[in-house]
Amino acid sequence: MSLPSPDTPDPFGFAPAFAVDEPAAHTIPYVFNTGHSGAVYPPAFLAASRLDGHALRRSEDAHVERLFASVVGLGAPLMRANFPRAYLDVNREPFELDPRMFDGRLPAFANTRSMRVAGGLGTVPRVVADGQEIYARRLPVEEAVSRIEGLYKPYHRVLRGLVQRTARQFGQAVLIDCHSMPSASLGREQEPKADIVLGDRFGTSCDPALVERFEGELQAHGLRVVRNRPYAGGFITEHYGEPNVGRHALQIEINRALYMNESSLAVTADFFRLTETLAAVVAAVSANLPDLALPRMAAE
Repeated sequence: MSLPSPDTPDPFGFAPAFAVDEPAAHTIPYVFNTGHSGAVYPPAFLAASRLDGHALRRSEDAHVERLFASVVGLGAPLMRANFPRAYLDVNREPFELDPRMFDGRLPAFANTRSMRVAGGLGTVPRVVADGQEIYARRLPVEEAVSRIEGLYKPYHRVLRGLVQRTARQFGQAVLIDCHSMPSASLGREQEPKADIVLGDRFGTSCDPALVERFEGELQAHGLRVVRNRPYAGGFITEHYGEPNVGRHALQIEINRALYMNESSLAVTADFFRLTETLAAVVAAVSANLPDLALPRMAAE
């Protein structure tokens, strides 16, 4: 599996656009992914935006790749984006695009009518997470196609390769898609807010026994866990989760108030405690894996 050299910026200004942190030995049937934690903002992107760098960072799952860095030592690869979500969102369909953003005609096969496009959060987002418009003017449609062909598709080729390699090695694969969520998205102030939301597409992307095991371990560490609301999982969870063939996908959303100042984006002292908790949870689940549904035979 080849990745861009970390020393040479790619044509988009990233060095590299994404990376895979490989364990010394891949010993557990997991792949971890942080596709929204990228924090590299090329000068050309900043120049095209009507927002400053701090405002653009509102869309980031800031520091999530650090929260889960311990999984590499536990024996699982960790894939992480360096490009920011405001630039390109790999948790969308490849051509989920808003025609209002672009000069020129989008490909006929583009999905221009999804709820995510309507909200400005397509593959090339129109707004940051708090609804502010990103761009000062329309982009050439070729720019969207270039990002999709040059970044989105290579990202998914590598992620798919990691899942396939894991399935070959262990007979099954579990993709954990790691995210963070603003505390303001979790209901009214007077209601207890979730610390963790586990998304399994309402039971379709992951064996329920594995979801229950993660839920139980998280709760044992005092965390409030909710399933699928308000986040059931996006494109990655839906399209990589195929329990009937032994490939499971689970999305983990972490309340940002647990580990960072949501205004300054700086980590708090609780960050280090949470990293230890997440490492302990992954280690505990891995040490006592539930009996996952076996892949169905082709003849069935």
